[in-house]
Amino acid sequence: MNKAAELHGLRVLVTRPAGQAERLCKLIDAAGGEAFCLPAIDILDPVDSYHLESVVATLANYDLAVFISVNAVTRGLDFITGRGEWPANIRIATVGARSAEALTPYGLTADLVPAHHFNSEALLALDELQDMSGKRVVIFRGNGGREYLHDTLVERGAEVDYVEVYRRACPVVDPQEIMPYWQPGVLDIITITSNETLQNLFDMAGIEAQPLLREIPLLVIGERQAALARQLGFRNEPLRAEHASDAAILEALKKYARTHFARAR
Repeated sequence: MNKAAELHGLRVLVTRPAGQAERLCKLIDAAGGEAFCLPAIDILDPVDSYHLESVVATLANYDLAVFISVNAVTRGLDFITGRGEWPANIRIATVGARSAEALTPYGLTADLVPAHHFNSEALLALDELQDMSGKRVVIFRGNGGREYLHDTLVERGAEVDYVEVYRRACPVVDPQEIMPYWQPGVLDIITITSNETLQNLFDMAGIEAQPLLREIPLLVIGERQAALARQLGFRNEPLRAEHASDAAILEALKKYARTHFARAR
């Protein structure tokens, strides 16, 4: 099969935040698919940067910095490097491979990255994070989120500080303007990379369109998104990508395209 046609015209809705969907959309198009971009999450500045400023002023006192996401990397390091250099003594951990890659433009590399599953559980499974006695850890993240990483590191003896470097919000849209997306035959599948993205998309569709949205297959990156899809009443069991990287999502889409179009013949 021609590599440039592996997606066979598969129509894919990409819901990554504005400014972060372009690469995946280009990969989908290059593989013969048709990508549509509809950001289902907005990335905004934190309401208050006072805590971030105070942590940055004493950053060299930490032993480990953990970046939860690509947004945590870019928002956090833009702020930090705009005020000085990254302290050489701090080790860096990222939850995922995309976050590790996002360090490169800043001249930094991750010391700790899970090899396969990109989540807090996989990061915490690394040998280097088992005994954290006396260690100071700073976690760069968005507003809210799970407490599991923080609580587990504290249980292992670390002193842990959270720093919110961005704020997530649901985009404000007119449900009628996006109604055409949900009509039968318009989309083959929707990519979802977080629970918040899925919930936002469902809310953005509005009550009138939600029954139509539930009929469209989803591509998710983990069980938490799959569980939410079931809770929201999506008819199809979600397809899974190994993780949130563009390459993993593209590979999962190719597998789906092979079965999807085989059924259609």
